[in-house]
Amino acid sequence: MSSDDERDEKELDLTSPEVVTKYKSAAEIVNKALQVVLAECKPGAKIVDICEKGDAFIKEQTGSMYKNAKKKIDRGVAFPTCVSVNNVVGHFSPLAGDESVLEEGDMVKIDMGCHIDGFIALVGHTHVLQEGPVTGRKADVIAAANTAAEVALRLVRPGKKNHAVTEAIQKVSEAYDCKIVEGVISHQMKQNVIDGSKSFLSVSTPETRVDDAEFEENEVYAIDIVASTGDGKPKLLDEKQTTIYRKDESIHYQLKMKASRSLISEVKENFPHMPFTSRSLEEKRARLGLVECVNHGHLQPYPVLYEKPGDFVAQIKFTVLLMPNGSDKITSHTLQELQPTKTIDDPEIKGWLALGIKKKKGGGKKKKAKNAGEASTEAEPMEASSNAEA
Repeated sequence: MSSDDERDEKELDLTSPEVVTKYKSAAEIVNKALQVVLAECKPGAKIVDICEKGDAFIKEQTGSMYKNAKKKIDRGVAFPTCVSVNNVVGHFSPLAGDESVLEEGDMVKIDMGCHIDGFIALVGHTHVLQEGPVTGRKADVIAAANTAAEVALRLVRPGKKNHAVTEAIQKVSEAYDCKIVEGVISHQMKQNVIDGSKSFLSVSTPETRVDDAEFEENEVYAIDIVASTGDGKPKLLDEKQTTIYRKDESIHYQLKMKASRSLISEVKENFPHMPFTSRSLEEKRARLGLVECVNHGHLQPYPVLYEKPGDFVAQIKFTVLLMPNGSDKITSHTLQELQPTKTIDDPEIKGWLALGIKKKKGGGKKKKAKNAGEASTEAEPMEASSNAEA
């Protein structure tokens, strides 16, 4: 998107302590919101109710901040709460009338985001509705997504190239006999830009390409890994299930229908930069205007895609700040106990997991090594001892 390039000159980045604080405040809120949503994920719970509670919590928490600021600071939901089950790949955030409920044994993916003054913190987590450890292929696919995300965390660092990360993610998924879902892109984020021009693919395909890029200090990335026990080639089954959209600021086509023009002015007013759910709009008017707005590119849809019935899809997403002292993973949640059927024996993957995420300094060496170990232990407990040396 060209608009983020045009703003580069005057954009605030992590060299500003105030910007770092806003990212971390947004992260703290979305991490708590994830806990709230997880507590609601029980058999029999309606998915739409869970999504609404997640968004309401973020609005309430951000609403109490910066109340007395001299200049109005925009804040709130950066990505609507999605609860996608089993073979649903993502973006499931249904309309109010939807009756979908969670069931015992469901693999639930929660995806959500918060921003303060346009500085965005995103998080994605996978949880199985069951007591005790997760086993079998469900454990494999969660471990594949999590280990791949932890490897990506260690390779998204200043001076490294984006294509090297894609190749590493692929190797991890193969070790668990899983597939990385095609079309999922991890983007750089900037103020008011959720999908900046720098990015990397989780899996390369002829249809999806990104420009070569090198990571740099003071950049922010949303690392997003989605793995599947299926073939990783999801399909759109029903366009009517799409409820999440983002305004494309580069499109200036003159809309014909009054309902469409009215819809776009509502979006510009309330959601100028961030994705939103059509639940947030006046529903009848939205239904009338959405089609023209999408057809002419004013609104970019986030479709609900599916793997085959019986497949399981897991997602791990977190936000990382590339700080001068190393990488700072600011969003995450601890996984359930996993007992995957596969173990990581590949020395190259073990080597990636053993990399530290903080730069070593004399005084803080022990503490930082411990933190790096904790992050990777979550991904792959068998690697705990080698990671702790990082």
